[in-house]
Amino acid sequence: MGDLPGDHYLAATPATVTWGRLPCAADTPVLTVAPGESVTVDTVSHEGLLEDQGSDPRAYFGRHGVPPAHVLDDAVTIAAELARDPDRDGPHVVTGPVRVEGAAPGDLLRITVERLEPRVPYGVVSNRHGKGALAGELPRGESNVSVFCAVEERGSGLVGTMPVTEGGPPVVEFPLAPFLGILGVAVPGDDRPHSVPPGPHGGNIDINLLVEGTELYLPVQVDGALVYAGDPHFAQGDGEVALTALEASLRATLRFDVVPRAEALAAFGEVTGPLARAGGYLVPTGMHEDLDEAMRRAVRAAIALLRARWGMDEHLAYAYLSAATDFDISQVVDVVTGVHARIREADLARVPIGGDA
Repeated sequence: MGDLPGDHYLAATPATVTWGRLPCAADTPVLTVAPGESVTVDTVSHEGLLEDQGSDPRAYFGRHGVPPAHVLDDAVTIAAELARDPDRDGPHVVTGPVRVEGAAPGDLLRITVERLEPRVPYGVVSNRHGKGALAGELPRGESNVSVFCAVEERGSGLVGTMPVTEGGPPVVEFPLAPFLGILGVAVPGDDRPHSVPPGPHGGNIDINLLVEGTELYLPVQVDGALVYAGDPHFAQGDGEVALTALEASLRATLRFDVVPRAEALAAFGEVTGPLARAGGYLVPTGMHEDLDEAMRRAVRAAIALLRARWGMDEHLAYAYLSAATDFDISQVVDVVTGVHARIREADLARVPIGGDA
């Protein structure tokens, strides 16, 4: 309930979401927009909808003191009317796809995150199914642990809260920094990808830098791009070590622009995976099942970006990254792990750019 600042509005309904799978080329778009237009998209967290939580959001959140009026109607409807196979499908609810006119393979789709509004005053952090950085070690004695976190208003902004001991008062506080864990474009073919592992299409990249005001560039895979959004987070630490972040539903306003291939090559070189611009940084990514290889891929992507955008010699780019660039672990829990680099654009402000996107 609230403002709809986008040029279009896309609600989350059983007809406009997929659950556990990501859109592919065979999917019919639920909305078509022109380049440069924005869409206000309702996203729904999977927490409270899953089988191990009872598949009844009102009952699940009611046990934590949430009144029925504060549980999203669309979450209740999706849990009741959509089915997924928990042995085959991922947990995520994804809204879309949206067709962007004129987008073609070889182009980049630029997604500008204009606004992110919490839809509920609470969220959940879960460790389940023997997954997480300490798989086989935690959780102890239970297969699934979900921690309810109420959101409170402070002078500095919204904070998430949790107790120090089970059942205790919520005395631990941490600031919220909402972002969408899943932003992606459709893959070729007629098989919908599993929602958990990220890839060149984006998907479940879980990069916590993608807050309001940031941009994500994705290589278009199919005509129209068929872009989607989901896995909303209120907060996440790099690594997302317990399996999930503070998962909670967001209303997102996203602007979609097409960067033609020639312009994209001049600005960034050959972009083969997600590339972000956030907080004064260019953020290339590396992904692989093995974290060491994900790191190597992030370094290679960063070197390629420095060479293509600023004409930097390879050995100088390597040295610059070692001296001045942080490589952060995006997440280690999504089958395919992620590493992202933060290249300060100000460091190269005096160097001519090969193109402008």
